[in-house]
Amino acid sequence: MLSVALRTLRSRWITFVGSFVALSLGVALIAVMGLALASSLHAPDRQPERFAAAPVVVKGADTLRVSTPIGDRVQKLAQPRAVPAAVVAKLRKLGTVVEDRSFAVRARGGPGDLVGHPWSTAAFAPYGIDAGRAPRAADEVVVSGGWAKPGERVRTDHGTVRVVGTVAGRGFEDAVFYADARAAQLSPKSTQLAVAADPAAARAAVSGSAGVRVLTGDARRYADADPDRDSEALTAMNAMFGTAGGVTTFVSVFVVASTFAFSVAQRRREFGLLRTAGATPGQIRRMVFVEALAVGVLASAAGCVLGAYGAPRLATWVVDGGLAPDWFTIGAATWPYYAAFATGLLVALCGVVAASWRAGRTGPTQALREASVDSRPMTWGRWLFGAGLLLIAAVTLGLALFGDPGDLLHRKTYVSRPMLLITAVALLAPVVVRPLTQLIAWLPAQLPGAGGMLVRENAAAGVRRTAAIAAPVLVTVALAGSLLGATATLNGAKATETREQTAAAFVVTPAGGAGFDAATLRGLRAVPGAEVSATSTSAVYVLEDGVALVRDEARAADPGPLAATTNLPVASGRIGDLDDGSIVVNEEWQHHTVGERVRVWLGDGTRKTLRIAAVMTAGTGNNGAYVTPRNAVGASVDRVDVALTKGADADAVAAGLRAAVRTSGGQVLTKDQWVQASYPETNRTTRMGFLLVLGIALLYTGISLANTMVMATSDRVRDLAVLRLAGATRWQVLRLVGAEALMVVAVGGVLGLLVAVLNLAGMWSALGLLSVWTTIELPWTAIGVTVSACAVLAVVSSVVPASFALRRRAVELAGVRE
Repeated sequence: MLSVALRTLRSRWITFVGSFVALSLGVALIAVMGLALASSLHAPDRQPERFAAAPVVVKGADTLRVSTPIGDRVQKLAQPRAVPAAVVAKLRKLGTVVEDRSFAVRARGGPGDLVGHPWSTAAFAPYGIDAGRAPRAADEVVVSGGWAKPGERVRTDHGTVRVVGTVAGRGFEDAVFYADARAAQLSPKSTQLAVAADPAAARAAVSGSAGVRVLTGDARRYADADPDRDSEALTAMNAMFGTAGGVTTFVSVFVVASTFAFSVAQRRREFGLLRTAGATPGQIRRMVFVEALAVGVLASAAGCVLGAYGAPRLATWVVDGGLAPDWFTIGAATWPYYAAFATGLLVALCGVVAASWRAGRTGPTQALREASVDSRPMTWGRWLFGAGLLLIAAVTLGLALFGDPGDLLHRKTYVSRPMLLITAVALLAPVVVRPLTQLIAWLPAQLPGAGGMLVRENAAAGVRRTAAIAAPVLVTVALAGSLLGATATLNGAKATETREQTAAAFVVTPAGGAGFDAATLRGLRAVPGAEVSATSTSAVYVLEDGVALVRDEARAADPGPLAATTNLPVASGRIGDLDDGSIVVNEEWQHHTVGERVRVWLGDGTRKTLRIAAVMTAGTGNNGAYVTPRNAVGASVDRVDVALTKGADADAVAAGLRAAVRTSGGQVLTKDQWVQASYPETNRTTRMGFLLVLGIALLYTGISLANTMVMATSDRVRDLAVLRLAGATRWQVLRLVGAEALMVVAVGGVLGLLVAVLNLAGMWSALGLLSVWTTIELPWTAIGVTVSACAVLAVVSSVVPASFALRRRAVELAGVRE
């Protein structure tokens, strides 16, 4: 049978080339994503930046460490603590102590990420004066980056300043250096110090002060603005490449298996002839497996080569797009090649199992009879797996809805759930292909001429062919609708929450990152007709089950003004009962009974036991805790909600609010403007990751669709010849072929849309159970582009080979044997 298999490969080269292309592209995708994921597991060691020349940096407590039976649990504090005054006094005896401060600066004509520092810290980077001199007065600054020159006056959110000097940029920040006294006014809190002292002596001075750290050598990087950006970038890249890798692996395996199964199903007449000639079922199966093995080995090897070529291109794209840091490159890992090769070979062999088994056990006469029409497209195995997967999808959805609806809103859930449903619908597709084609083609079939009737009957008769060609369209439309629709639906739900919870007429936000100062808050509260609620961003930490230290976002607010400016979704209790000894939590907390006392750690790490004053619904996950300002020491006011008192004029209040923030800088927004400005948007990395996934899926399924259409059209040469002999013109046949391609794309699009709607209906139900009612958002633009691209590819890929075939005489084509 080996010689027969090799001759078959030569004689049916179009079919095997199609399988080769599909498999090699699938292996290439798996290799690319594997290489990208392997390269995102480790980051290079980052050196200190702002304090590269500092002998010692002493940093106040910025983490919370809690002991549990299974080890210490650590969380980053929302409000890091300053170095204790007693420790500072000891350090001053050892050498010069320089207090570090950092605060956001907005300057007209300057970069958008300007950050202010005291001039005394410039020497630790080190920064050196290029032109001009150091700042001395409160309105003098030195800038980096060359965007302003000495002598220029620049308007900032902290007042108009005069540039008296410039320093060369260091590449990691755009800095504005103020005189030390002015920097202390703009940012009173200092959480780290640069000390000119012996490291051992500094460690002795801070001993006994909980959480205070002495940083030397490479550890000084932890004093930089964002020391964890590399690890955070790695986490984001791991999530992006992991998601992309999982989805593209599913897509490639799905399409390759479908292509291989279709290529075997095309050859039933050939198998029937072999059975008639005396071949045993085992010989048929062995022949098919040998062919799959040969194609699988060659295609998998070619795919690995393509993957090695494509991975660096992907790395360049994600770096240029800002999704990865500049240092990201593809490493020298080898396991992705082994994994991709093994997956490709396994898919090639598994893709022909069911079809070869059916071909091997079918009798010669029956095989010849089945060669023209699909009389039994659904095997028992296909029924079993399709119905089983559909049942599993329904049961898991029901368990999630009645157990933990919030789990359906997590990215890992709404990314993975469509895979199960896509596979189930694809397996059961032959059941619905015939009635679906009858429905779609009903109107064309009523038109004059036989074209519409032929399209309908051809698609309905070739159920396996229609289902196999529709599979790439199904998976692409389902992924586009499910992934983009899930994020759009979730964002819409969050926007609905924001709108319903905001009762204020105006919301005032600071211009910089330091928050509002006391003078500005007094001015806002003095505006006639304004009910002002000033709130701060903080956090609380709770130990759940005795082993998990969970951080929950919190806002600090006075209860009276808070109740007047918000409509919080209270499930039990009263917001007005909030005081310094209590807390407002949501239903996701392990303990959420009004009156119950819970042990928490506040944003600065202070341990405290608070009484639950009220409980909010969980919602989409944005309903954090509420505490009073006394339980958020060090948190600056970063939002002011303003309600109108009875009879107050909205325009007059707005004018008063703008006057109150004119000096310090701030933005006064109406409720609608605030909702629009704070409209939750998908994380950029997540959005770009989804676009990467969908782009790859569309490209791959598009090529596979074209490939499968070429295979299917080449297999119908005799059918086209019969139409020509029956009197159809060449253009009539080509129009029929194009119409059949559009029919198949329509079938795949409808099935993919059905999968997307079912997935989004599950998310919509979960949101309803969480008391958030919104509409299902289907990404019609993305779906339309996907279906249109598939339609163009399908028509071209079917009409072009048919056109070439029809150049021969119809009598010659009718004599072609498959």
